[in-house]
Amino acid sequence: MFANICPQMLCNLHRNTVKLIRMNTSFPAPHPVKLFIGMLSQDVSLFDRISERLRNSFGPVDMESPLWSWVHTDYYEKEMGKGLKRKFIFFQDLIGPGNIAGIKLKTIELENDYLNETGGRRINLDPGYLDSAKLVLVSTKDFSHRIYLDRGIYGEVTLAYSGRDYQIFPFTYPDFRKPEYLDIFRKAREIYKGQTRGSGI
Repeated sequence: MFANICPQMLCNLHRNTVKLIRMNTSFPAPHPVKLFIGMLSQDVSLFDRISERLRNSFGPVDMESPLWSWVHTDYYEKEMGKGLKRKFIFFQDLIGPGNIAGIKLKTIELENDYLNETGGRRINLDPGYLDSAKLVLVSTKDFSHRIYLDRGIYGEVTLAYSGRDYQIFPFTYPDFRKPEYLDIFRKAREIYKGQTRGSGI
């Protein structure tokens, strides 16, 4: 039936269809999500200093994780040394998920304010967000399970909430599989659900 349709007609048809969709279709804005930032450093005194600067940028913190020893990989050892500690902070003010790329760039700027004598980072900052269904992390590195977001930043769903608990993927980081991590994320998820109760999220 398309034998007599020339390429220009198809082009015009496509253009008019796209225009019609843009005119007549409105998409709902994404629901707000809960921002968290993981901090990793050999110098735990940096956590309080960085937390204060992060509060100034993203608002009050409504939950913090305990301080954990980093024993999952030696990936950061050459740059940051041994005996690393990990801590998460969760922010009260919800954000639009589209803001996470800019937040990642902001945390990179903060990391660069705290370099060691060889130019390596003294602290690593890992922003992410969660909602009722998933936990998302961001990175400057592309990979098969990541999608491009904006300004050189990629995102991945690290954990999915299904069957009344978080589910891991083959690519989920080893530390994000640990019971103590999952427990803190469950608690943060409950806080998030309380914040959004009645909003239809």
